[in-house]
Amino acid sequence: MKKILFIATGGTIASAKTEEGLTPAITSEELLDAVPAIRTMCLVDTVQPYSLDSTNMCWKQWTHLAEIIRDSYDKYDGFVITHGTDTMSYAAASLSYLVQNNLKPIVFTGAQKSIAEVDGDARRNLYEAFTYATDPRACGTHVVFNGHVIAGTRARKTHSKSFDAFSSIDYPDVGVFFDKKLLAYIDERNEIRGNVRFYDRMDPGVVAIRVIPGMDPSIFDYIMQNSHGVVIESFGVGGIPYYGDNAFEEKIAALMEKGVRVVITTQVPHEGSNLSVYRVGHIIKQKYRVLEANSMTTEAVIAKMMWSLAYSETREEFETLFRMPVGKDML
Repeated sequence: MKKILFIATGGTIASAKTEEGLTPAITSEELLDAVPAIRTMCLVDTVQPYSLDSTNMCWKQWTHLAEIIRDSYDKYDGFVITHGTDTMSYAAASLSYLVQNNLKPIVFTGAQKSIAEVDGDARRNLYEAFTYATDPRACGTHVVFNGHVIAGTRARKTHSKSFDAFSSIDYPDVGVFFDKKLLAYIDERNEIRGNVRFYDRMDPGVVAIRVIPGMDPSIFDYIMQNSHGVVIESFGVGGIPYYGDNAFEEKIAALMEKGVRVVITTQVPHEGSNLSVYRVGHIIKQKYRVLEANSMTTEAVIAKMMWSLAYSETREEFETLFRMPVGKDML
């Protein structure tokens, strides 16, 4: 029987109704008690470092989760983490970078309804998360939600209320569940080489800015003084505005001269960026060697920038780390 460490952090799945709205209050043991079948499929130990709404989770908690996994890695065959849905995509991406080359599964799950609601999605999601975590082919960091097994760097919350809340962006589901069975599996174990690598730092000085028509480029002056990295969500495949002057180009150049790391991505949910297509992006890419996200999700770009910044001192070191494929983030 496999041994799994269950790490509960709060979220809707563990919430109870209060006069002020839903609040995480259900313990890790109570979550397990709601799905008795889990204890028949594996041995489970529990730890509950937090009881937080996912809105209040950030890099501090995610680096701590990586530390918990590192310190207990040799004792367990896998890890299941319950987490609120609103920032789960960021959490799964972050753990993909903080724990690399990982042959043991790290599985994120949560729910749109509390586990106290029998007709909700929580019990199914928790059961399927443990089912995946105990599968002999499971490895790496993934989100398991509503029958989908999604690579941690590819998950995005695409529905705010529906049970089918998460989608895999521009990459197939690693697996799907049908009638409580794991089907249509992509075996990733053969792609892992060497030993697991743990990291314990992220640089929170990253901001993402969405370009809108008519935006005043002086917004980048604030970013220049207060950030270490910026993700620019451009138009289409990588369009940067040109309003008869070179103001945006000059601001991006100034950011880079100041040492702020710049990555350009797209606002479009699918198919990624390609700055080389149009003049408005081609000039910036060629002239300033700006990095672009290509098919990466914005959540993965932000998490990877935080990780890359924490482990680099020069622009070249940052670019090397950022360009290194991790967990299907770059295709």
